[in-house]
Amino acid sequence: MGRQLVPLTLDNFPDLLGRCRGCVFWELDPVSGEAAARTGRPELEKEAWISAVLLEWGSCGRVVYVDEVPAGFVLYAPPAYVPRSTAFPTSPVSPDAVQLMTASLLPGYWGQGLGRVMVQTVAKDVLRRGFKAIEAFGDARWREPACVLPAEHLLAVGFKTVRPHPTHPRLRLELRSTVSWKADVERALDQLLGAVQKEPALRPL
Repeated sequence: MGRQLVPLTLDNFPDLLGRCRGCVFWELDPVSGEAAARTGRPELEKEAWISAVLLEWGSCGRVVYVDEVPAGFVLYAPPAYVPRSTAFPTSPVSPDAVQLMTASLLPGYWGQGLGRVMVQTVAKDVLRRGFKAIEAFGDARWREPACVLPAEHLLAVGFKTVRPHPTHPRLRLELRSTVSWKADVERALDQLLGAVQKEPALRPL
């Protein structure tokens, strides 16, 4: 079974999972997000956001393909590009970190280690760009698909709580530029071409 994590561009934007393709929860502030929903053009707003980030910062996500079929995705960007992040009680994201916005895997791919591989692939990209960490707002009471990642799954792939909160803690993954960390990332990427050990996977949102 062939697995690939491909940088998100406007060309593969249509491969984002259905409901997430038209969701602008993170990409717009609450007022602008509601306005986009009322006018029926959130997908256009999402595409415009991706285009702007591509021009100014570069690719802000990865699309996961299994045997060339879209199976999931992950989105991330510096907090300056994520207006919704300031609305959280545990904001702001640290200036030396990139924000992991959201991620999703189709149910058929849960439990195959892809959640961990997605985070490690983001870590390698973020480290290459000169950032020291990845941070994310978690949902401590997660019960069903939503735009905020479940805190327990972030903890399962290596994040640590840096600002506790009963509902939306802020979590951080330090990108230690050590030989052992880089070797771990490389091993994870190598696994994309072969069998992946079962690890906690990010649930779809």
